[in-house]
Amino acid sequence: MVTIKEIAKYCGVSIATVSNIINGKPNASESTRQKVLKAIDELNYTPNYVAKNLRTQKSKTIGVIVEDITVFCAPEIIDGITQCSEERGYNILFTNLRLYQKLGDTYYDDENLPDLIQSQTKDFKSKQVDGIVYVATHERTLKCFKGRLDVPAAMAYGMTDSKEHSSVIVDDLYGAHKLIDYVIAMGHRRIGVITGKYSSIHTNDRLEGYKKALAEHGIEFDPRFVVKGDWTRKSGYDNTDSLLDLGVTAIFCMNDIMAGGVYDRLEAEGLVPGDDISVVGFDNRELATFCEPALTTISLPLFDIGYEACRRVIEDIEKEDDLPLCAQIIPVKGKMYIRDSVKDIN
Repeated sequence: MVTIKEIAKYCGVSIATVSNIINGKPNASESTRQKVLKAIDELNYTPNYVAKNLRTQKSKTIGVIVEDITVFCAPEIIDGITQCSEERGYNILFTNLRLYQKLGDTYYDDENLPDLIQSQTKDFKSKQVDGIVYVATHERTLKCFKGRLDVPAAMAYGMTDSKEHSSVIVDDLYGAHKLIDYVIAMGHRRIGVITGKYSSIHTNDRLEGYKKALAEHGIEFDPRFVVKGDWTRKSGYDNTDSLLDLGVTAIFCMNDIMAGGVYDRLEAEGLVPGDDISVVGFDNRELATFCEPALTTISLPLFDIGYEACRRVIEDIEKEDDLPLCAQIIPVKGKMYIRDSVKDIN
């Protein structure tokens, strides 16, 4: 393996000059820089990062633990982490726990999960990662980091009960409020809701956003207009009739999948979504643009959640003092997509 010393001798410059050029420091003339870069290419020099890490005590590596990469939200979150790490000059060490594949839809209640996470974080620490991002694929509060990690860490798309590490989540209250505010502006005052599972953070916060928008427009909250779904298309289908019987003019589905079920039921009854009954969803899944009419919804800011969680960890790694950053819950706002599923009845 070619060394910096050999590059310096080849170019007739000092070892310090070669080191500065490799590390992007502006301490050499342009002609010298080009000469050294050409030599690096000709001699096929590869930096010895292991030796460098031993000197600096930094590996420039982020450990990323993902609950299950096959769950729909995971790829975009990982993409955000990847872009942030690339921009800051960090590498990623990645592990996929495959929880959904192993345990199905109940993986988020698995009592062995905290111990599994602890085992993985210990493994990452043994590999000298500078920080850890944990990617949840079902947003909830969980015991993600047990005891002191001794490295900066953050959770993406979930909330940790740790007082030392930040959590980056969807701003569900904002998203639901924005959607319902728009529906009301289109003239609707009798707005039904099909919720997700009541145990979900998403459900609770989206319901609060719905109530907040009603209150701001002087519309009294009617609990009869809120029916329980479970995030599935079938629950959207099954709950449509009870809302129609109450005389709603619009239905807010807490995810796009259930909105698809509402579309199915309306069409079965000869009703036209976006004309006879207005419908809005949440998540901006791919099906939102395939529906007829296209569905008004709000996005899950998954890329931004991953990016922010990684940025937070790197900021903690690179700060000059040894004091930990104040742990925060950081909500990230989604983008609203106005399409053709809400009729203006003003």
